[in-house]
Amino acid sequence: MTGRRRSSPRPSPRASATVAAACTAVIASLLSGCGSLPGAGSGEKEPVTVMTWAPEGTKTTNMPGMPAMAQAYARWVNSRGGIAGHPLKVLTCNEQNDSAQAARCAQRAVRGGAVAVVGSYSQWGRSFMSPLEAAGIPYIGGYGASAEEFASPLSYPVNGGQAALLAGNGRQLAGDCRRVALVRPDTIQGDQMPGLLNAGLNSGGRGGAADVRAPEAATDYTDEVTAALKAAGADSAVYGTAKTGGAAPGSCVAASLGDHTDTFFDSFRRLQESRPKVQVGSVLGSVDQSMVNRSGGDSGPLEGADVTGWYPVPSDPRWLPMRRVIDQEAFDDSRIDPADQGVQTTWIAYTVLSAVIRQLAVSGVPDITAHALQSALDRGDQSVDTGGLTPDLRWRDDDMLAVADFPRIVNADVTYQVVRHGELVAAQEGFVDVTRTLEQRRTDDG
Repeated sequence: MTGRRRSSPRPSPRASATVAAACTAVIASLLSGCGSLPGAGSGEKEPVTVMTWAPEGTKTTNMPGMPAMAQAYARWVNSRGGIAGHPLKVLTCNEQNDSAQAARCAQRAVRGGAVAVVGSYSQWGRSFMSPLEAAGIPYIGGYGASAEEFASPLSYPVNGGQAALLAGNGRQLAGDCRRVALVRPDTIQGDQMPGLLNAGLNSGGRGGAADVRAPEAATDYTDEVTAALKAAGADSAVYGTAKTGGAAPGSCVAASLGDHTDTFFDSFRRLQESRPKVQVGSVLGSVDQSMVNRSGGDSGPLEGADVTGWYPVPSDPRWLPMRRVIDQEAFDDSRIDPADQGVQTTWIAYTVLSAVIRQLAVSGVPDITAHALQSALDRGDQSVDTGGLTPDLRWRDDDMLAVADFPRIVNADVTYQVVRHGELVAAQEGFVDVTRTLEQRRTDDG
């Protein structure tokens, strides 16, 4: 079965410098809050209050750049008259990677009069989505870390979440690998990972990966590295000492452990020195440029790694508007890394928020309420142009893709990247649509 396709066109994968410049101009105009645009008026309108949450200072995954990006965005847009004349007020909350705290953040959003939660990260969808649903508050552009983001009628995702990344990474690895070991957290979220990666491997004609479970917050992963290398067929006991230091063609290890992927590859580097070299794979969010640098750049274990992301590489000119906002409003804020997928997701989510508020203003809606936002998002009178960072986005029923377990996905595009000479670069131009790969997983499981 094929998914219901978007009605809006996807951006050209071969955008010229002229087109990129045009995208920059369009999105800068869209977000500027200029009072001369329809619905802005000359007087200040009622503020629009939203919340952005993410975990900070925890022993597992941390995303401090997301609330920091939200605050920088608010400073920037307010310095230009707000969004259609409405000042933007951003509340933030430390979700602490804790289910009870995630629920408290949602309750704070309700008490604080937030009309939306925007560009946030939490694995605890069951905890935060119920309070938002009860209050009718839309969840716009979450990171995609919980299943509820792709099931709740009040969630409006901008990417395909973990499902798209892992299916995409499986397809990417299928071209290089005969045997794959996946190292993933021994958690409920981690339990979904093997099936998703295997969907991609299977679509590329490969068998499933060996499943190596790992503690989510370990300080050493020597045992897991040893198990993964053996499962991938790259253990010295398999290849013999004559092969030590050489290559193990077709043997691959994929790791997706969030912030602790760094710790895993530190253990991996030490053990790899006495074993044949294997191909490495991961997803952005677990691997980024700063990790590549810390692990040794072009001489480290991530050189040549196949990495799957949601968006264009950080050097792509389509990110220039975001970079300008960071330079103007948060130049000294070390929490904000423009190459971080959390920061990028927050930028795209606020792009969506701004576009929908402007659509409401043009339609003559005087008050920006949670219900008004939800209604506009559900109607989808106009798709949202993100400047080519994603396909044009819309959340009507006809835009939902037929992906089992993830019925709210409207964008299953990913990008293939590779570490080359110590730099994360595009492995190929344009987006790769993994919708059919995810649908095939449903057929296989069915």
